[in-house]
Amino acid sequence: MSDPQTPLNSDFDWHSTATDVLAGINLNGKLAIVTGGHSGLGLETTRALAHAGAQVLVLARTLETARQALADLPNVELDQLDLADLSSVRDCAERFVASGRKADLVICNAAVMANPETRVSNGWESQFGTNHLGHYALVNLLWPAIASGARVVSLSSLGHHYSPMRWDDVQFESGYDKWLAYGQSKTAIALFAKQLDTLGQAKGVRAFSVHPGKIYTPLQRHMDMTEMTALGWLNDQGEVIDPTFKTAPQGAATTVWAATSPLLEGKGGLYCEDCDVAVRDDSPEPTETGVRSYAIDPEQAARLWQLSAELTGINAFAQ
Repeated sequence: MSDPQTPLNSDFDWHSTATDVLAGINLNGKLAIVTGGHSGLGLETTRALAHAGAQVLVLARTLETARQALADLPNVELDQLDLADLSSVRDCAERFVASGRKADLVICNAAVMANPETRVSNGWESQFGTNHLGHYALVNLLWPAIASGARVVSLSSLGHHYSPMRWDDVQFESGYDKWLAYGQSKTAIALFAKQLDTLGQAKGVRAFSVHPGKIYTPLQRHMDMTEMTALGWLNDQGEVIDPTFKTAPQGAATTVWAATSPLLEGKGGLYCEDCDVAVRDDSPEPTETGVRSYAIDPEQAARLWQLSAELTGINAFAQ
């Protein structure tokens, strides 16, 4: 049996931008929801989708900041969402469902990275709680308003190479490591897409996870210059010197490719990078390409879904 994690030989690559990917694609009449669509990769994603004709609903924690960032874009509207606050997630989803509209694309883009130990909502570790559980709850609560045939794209990253699910201590109650916590949250995101795809196929909804690439954006706000220069990302003047870093338009390319590519018709549950399906990589040490088998494992995906349902009290697919 062939491995579904096999590249499709798309016409795009590491260098492609979101605009390149959407050239010739008409999204008129489509409604896209983008979390954090006003900053960094989210802003580039919103810009590309809007210019391709989609109506884009940006969900942002601080509306005034988002309004300023999106002021020059057509076809964009805003609503408030704090992924770290389950009541905010419920309120946001309820407003959209009550509007009677249907989402054709849902882009789970917003995230935190490598922040100091913080607890959110019901005492959840903040990176797992925000990056995974917040989006898990949002998509499940939006489910009645997600159109048949829609695509859901969740932003994982190469960070998933640094930690599988820590089933014995998901909430880091026995000691916190910001990079392991980030890695676990990104593994969780890939597993979420895997299980959502399995559950959503009856409605024609397909889900994908993506590694956008290494990009210098406000996502690094919890890291100081000393740390980023020591990693070889920046020089002392704060300029990117790592040649493996993409620009923001390049970073948004895989997201919009997964959301719109005709090559992915009839497919789902895949982890994508560089505007194509990623290869499987189970090397002994973490690498910067490919997907770990544990991040696309169907049994772990089902286990995480059940845990997420228990933690949030939300499950659109409960029997």
